[in-house]
Amino acid sequence: MSEFHPATTILELGPEFYDPVRPAAFPQTILRFRNDRAAAEIGLDGLSDAEWLAHFGRFQPLPGSLETPLALRYHGHQFRTYNPDLGDGRGFLFAQGFDDRGRLMDLGTKGSGQTPWSRAGDGRLTLKGAVREILATEMLEALGLLTSRTFSVIETGEELQRSDEPSPTRGAVLVRLNHSHVRYGSFQRQAYLQDADALNRLVGYALRHFAPDASGPSPAAALLDHVVTTGSRLAAQFMVAGFVHGVLNTDNINITGESFDYGPWRFAPAWDPDFTAAYFDHHGLYSFGRQAEALQWNAFQLAGALRLIAPLEELRPALEAFPDRYQAALVTAMLARLGVASGPDDTGLVRAIETALTTSRMNPDRFWFDWRGGTRRGASPADAIYDGDAFAAFRAIVPAYAGPPPSHEYWSDAEPCTMLIDEVEAIWAPIAAADDWSALHAKIAAIRRMGEAHSTS
Repeated sequence: MSEFHPATTILELGPEFYDPVRPAAFPQTILRFRNDRAAAEIGLDGLSDAEWLAHFGRFQPLPGSLETPLALRYHGHQFRTYNPDLGDGRGFLFAQGFDDRGRLMDLGTKGSGQTPWSRAGDGRLTLKGAVREILATEMLEALGLLTSRTFSVIETGEELQRSDEPSPTRGAVLVRLNHSHVRYGSFQRQAYLQDADALNRLVGYALRHFAPDASGPSPAAALLDHVVTTGSRLAAQFMVAGFVHGVLNTDNINITGESFDYGPWRFAPAWDPDFTAAYFDHHGLYSFGRQAEALQWNAFQLAGALRLIAPLEELRPALEAFPDRYQAALVTAMLARLGVASGPDDTGLVRAIETALTTSRMNPDRFWFDWRGGTRRGASPADAIYDGDAFAAFRAIVPAYAGPPPSHEYWSDAEPCTMLIDEVEAIWAPIAAADDWSALHAKIAAIRRMGEAHSTS
């Protein structure tokens, strides 16, 4: 068991960046999920369940960290419409500390009560929403994406009214672990207020704690260069995971390039560029195939905010680099998912995979599972598809990448581990009907086993 190393670095920014708030007092605190694997990285795995509930259900301060929770202030483009009336409306920054790699980490909440930024919301989170976030973060982490981790879920004993699911529904409070909660919208707010001093402080804070190796002709240019790298990488990772975040607004994207803030997410059942996650995304702005475009657009909005303190000439090179960095990140992510090393024609391989998956409309998880290591595994339900025209180019190029067969027993399973929407609903159903959590626990174990297989072979 390691030791918790607390921090309060957010206070370096000053009070114009946050509002001290009081957490909600919940009728009950029932522990439903504690991520001891993540807790071990920051020295909190030794907490008893009673201590866990005290800190992450009643929000008693962690020793040496923030004495009072802070609701962070930010603005953002929501579906490309600027909204200056944003901020942490049902969450706050609860604590900071350093992980076992020496990185500054944030413990932030979701569903912890109303804040000055709640607008008409109740500041609460449904238990189903919390379960969905567990599943999304566990799956993405297992697939090698940079993502927030669901650290804790505690049921609150409240009944919540919601228009988009059967009500009343059970309430929960969630804690997530992130490297950073500093959003693109955090910079947009200071630019909107024309506060150059505050914007410079935020840039300096971000570089010190999250991008110390970034370089450029000015601090703002160095930060933007870092953000273009992390944003393009995130877009590529989404594609290779077959993941659709659903709400890629500038207030939902952080400077470290970690996926976080999971709402209407979906894993795509097929490599369909038009597949959307959010029922309210009527024009497909954040569809599967437009996520790179969305993240590039967001980088341009961040650059627009940084122009208050840096000339466009210093910022332009990073913006122009986004397409090339995205393509490079896509190659890296695809090779990793296929489990092969770089070879004679990586770009050709990526193009062949995209063409095959788009044309065949097969499930991407099945493809990655069947071809792990660059060699076709045993009999598969997709054999006829693999032998067809859609995969002709792929069949021609992949032998040059074939390596030893993967060794982990997962690759001998009959089916890949997936997370399609029907599975999510099937996991939730027994919780809602009979308070039966066994399907969730079994799925988490299966996901982590898959993650182990990806990391060892």
